[in-house]
Amino acid sequence: MVALSDEQRRDWLRLARTENVGPVAFRYLIQTYGEPAQAIGTLPRMAERAGRARPPHVPSAAEAERELTAGAAIGARLLCAGEAAFPPMLAALDPPPPLIWVLGDGGLLHGRSVGVVGARNASAAGQRFARTLAHDLGEAGFTIVSGLARGIDGAAHEGSLKTGAVAVLGGGPDDIYPPEHADLYRRVADKGCIVSESPPGYRAQARDFPRRSRLISGLSLGIVVVEAELRSGSLITARLAGEQGREVFAVPGSPLDARAKGTNDLIRQGAALCEGAEDVIRVLDGVGAGLREPAPSGYVPPPPGDVDAALVRRVEALLSPTPTAWDELARAAGAPGPQVYAALVELSLVGRAELLPGGMAVSA
Repeated sequence: MVALSDEQRRDWLRLARTENVGPVAFRYLIQTYGEPAQAIGTLPRMAERAGRARPPHVPSAAEAERELTAGAAIGARLLCAGEAAFPPMLAALDPPPPLIWVLGDGGLLHGRSVGVVGARNASAAGQRFARTLAHDLGEAGFTIVSGLARGIDGAAHEGSLKTGAVAVLGGGPDDIYPPEHADLYRRVADKGCIVSESPPGYRAQARDFPRRSRLISGLSLGIVVVEAELRSGSLITARLAGEQGREVFAVPGSPLDARAKGTNDLIRQGAALCEGAEDVIRVLDGVGAGLREPAPSGYVPPPPGDVDAALVRRVEALLSPTPTAWDELARAAGAPGPQVYAALVELSLVGRAELLPGGMAVSA
């Protein structure tokens, strides 16, 4: 666990908001340089070495202070990865989000949670099932996590308000979307918890919802998909849950309803069938005891600036739009894994590579 001073917390926020710094690069930079301020100080040198005209944009100390002030003004708290108050389920992710904003009862993020997601254009029967499922799981001691969207998400929150509701937003912690859920948002904030990776005042865009899905699944021991078409954001959440080692449940439906095609397909692929809370409770009984924040690996790869420029160019040439494992890139480059990892971080910082959770990389 880490205890950050006010200055360190501000610089942690600045590094997390730096252009091209995602969770993978953030963790690498903190492991390598120890202090966020030192990592920020190396960025201009890395950009110059990589031939970039300007370094990645780093928010100023004043910009970071304004975000902290805006969060405090709405009653939200900034939690940084590694702090005692940071949710243990998120800390166990590889890599965890660098930080989250929390509004409401943050203690709910330390209990046993289940994500309930599904179609925005949900049927009346699907919404009733989600409300009942959320209520029954809440009575059994589970906090319910969802995304405040129309349809299944809203029904899940309604069913769990009395026992523990967590709403994860794509926008900032004060971004109420859809507008008709303004009252539901206030009730969740009052009785439950609002979570967001985005700064206060930020309005969600399409690119933010996969990040929100990763938080929903990351906070949960398992994800229940109630209704979903074959091309659905809920299936992204289910896929991320599987990649994170979480359980995936799906509610079966009529083959004549397009909203059941996604859930039926999940069952076909091996998801656990869910016809009620007892199906979830039976599978999750005892699950979660082994989820812990990963221990440090014992070695730190070399700083990006210490990597040979020829290796950086060689690694860049090996990247493609197809996600490729870092160890596969190391074999193809004929170089040690730590050196290739550092080269990938340098390429990501100048916008030439994207580092994905799970040890994968693509060209940017």
